[in-house]
Amino acid sequence: MFTDCNLLLQNISEGLMMLDPDGLVTYSNPAVTTMTGFPAEELKKKSLSLLYVNNRDSIKYEYELSQARKKGKFIAEGWKQKKDQTQFWAEMILSAAYDTQGTFIGFTCVLRDISEKKNDHLELMQSEERYRLMVEGVQDYCIFMLDSTGHIVTWNEGARRTKGYSPSEIIGKHFSVFYTLKDLESRKPEMELEVAVATGRYQEEGWRVKKNGSVFWANVVITSLYNEQNELLGFSKVTRDLSERREAEEILRLSEERYRSLVEQVTDYGIFMLDEKGRIISWNEGAKRIKGYSAGEIIGKYFSIFYPKEDLLNGKPAYELKVARAEGKYEEEGWRLRKDGSLFWASIVITAVYNAEGILIGFSKVTRDLTERKQAERELRESYERYRMLAEELRLTNDELSDINQELEQFTSIVSHDLQEPVRTIRSFLQLIELKIAGNQYDELGTYISKSIHAANRMKELIQNLLQYSQLSRKEILQEEISVANLVSQAMQNLKTAIDVSGAEISLESEVETVHGDRVQLVQLVQNLLSNALKFTDTEPPRVVIRCRREKGQVKFAVSDNGIGIEEADLRKVFEIFRRLNTPRNYPGTGIGLAICKKIVDRHRGMIWPESQVGKGTTFYFTLNDEARLPAQNP
Repeated sequence: MFTDCNLLLQNISEGLMMLDPDGLVTYSNPAVTTMTGFPAEELKKKSLSLLYVNNRDSIKYEYELSQARKKGKFIAEGWKQKKDQTQFWAEMILSAAYDTQGTFIGFTCVLRDISEKKNDHLELMQSEERYRLMVEGVQDYCIFMLDSTGHIVTWNEGARRTKGYSPSEIIGKHFSVFYTLKDLESRKPEMELEVAVATGRYQEEGWRVKKNGSVFWANVVITSLYNEQNELLGFSKVTRDLSERREAEEILRLSEERYRSLVEQVTDYGIFMLDEKGRIISWNEGAKRIKGYSAGEIIGKYFSIFYPKEDLLNGKPAYELKVARAEGKYEEEGWRLRKDGSLFWASIVITAVYNAEGILIGFSKVTRDLTERKQAERELRESYERYRMLAEELRLTNDELSDINQELEQFTSIVSHDLQEPVRTIRSFLQLIELKIAGNQYDELGTYISKSIHAANRMKELIQNLLQYSQLSRKEILQEEISVANLVSQAMQNLKTAIDVSGAEISLESEVETVHGDRVQLVQLVQNLLSNALKFTDTEPPRVVIRCRREKGQVKFAVSDNGIGIEEADLRKVFEIFRRLNTPRNYPGTGIGLAICKKIVDRHRGMIWPESQVGKGTTFYFTLNDEARLPAQNP
């Protein structure tokens, strides 16, 4: 099941990512790399804000994450930036993720490239914008057609808004339905058509009736329409509701007066009014300070002037007014533009404003600059991250100190046991020599002296190996590029006598030409592993194969032999200093060679481990960081 799911994620065309609770990428499928140009390993542990065009959009990204956490899902469209700095229009869906116990574990992110769709939408939007501008040129007009007898044959949205009838309710009825009883009694509708036929046009202002029976003061223009044969086809009728405009103007004037006296001196908040179309009709001191425009520069302009291009392409300003109109209020945080073109992170509240009759007359808009607060939050977050990294460094240091303490304990054990053993041997034989001499018995003195010398040599060897082991931690690693073939060749040259005596066959199979590290220490590492392989053989001539390849950003070595093997229970003990798993009589040595190997590998930021079966040989694996330089390490 897991394999099938993994194959699905690898082959799906949509970009899929997993983010940790801080919004850092933990997984991305190949579609993300295809879409953005960023390899998965380069995105890993990075903030997704590196795909954002604006270099400060980590604030916006944090806001989007908070919205996804709060609401469960957050969907946004906007420009995203590829690794090569080119841009594409993307849809991003962020969803909060929880484990089976309901614990929040991070986010899922779906990324889609919808540039082609957006281009089509942009062309359509531009066309609709031209249409909107044309309609705004004759705003507050209802426009419809009459046939030659005065019956309604078309009906526009302005007519529906002004008079209250839907097309299905009014089309086919006589236009006299809009006239007062007094006008009907005087046959005014018929007179207006007669004048329009006679002069081509009839125009007046007068009372008209809405569907709900209320009256409004209207400006009316009726124009007669003819075909090419000069036959009357009907009439166009354009009506404008002037009473609503005058009433709204008066309400706005009174409202503005109260509003201006209340908010004029507020400087921390930008507070201003919009008309029902979104044009700015008032401006306070706080708005001037935050956005940089004086009242004379900004009043009368559409409030979209404060929005970045990406938000304009998304139709965001119109969407905000739509939400405010439907729900009474719209709130968010996002980027806004100042007069000088700079961006600031703003808290926005747009509230729909209605008159006493419940008719929308505009919007109030309150803006607060949160850039400094967001910057402080980001600095606090960065401070916490530095603290976390320091804590991790302290943990690693403590681990290193713990390892050092463990080595000191082993050293104490060695001094108290391993080094005292040859001293006791020498002392015992010297006492025997003393007794023999006292009794004039000289026959076995040569044997006792020989064994004493052997014990002294063993103690010397132990001390030298201890010094070599301890010096590994103090010596600085000398970085250089080393040929793998030369590395193995030098180790074999140092063991030439042992190889010739044992008749060993040693071969190298390497996919890697060079590695980086300390030449002396790496030669000693390979030499010790080869020496171990030559030593622990039974009856067959030793056969050793050294393999080398790159794996997961590291160089991996494997040294395999056909020796006696190691018991599974002993595999973890082989790197302990002076740990002997076999008797010195059968397999001589000090038991420090593998401990030195582990110390060398640790200092090269790698790992070493054995795999073995008794009677079937042993393979020692070790890895080295595949880097040109390794950082200096403390013991």
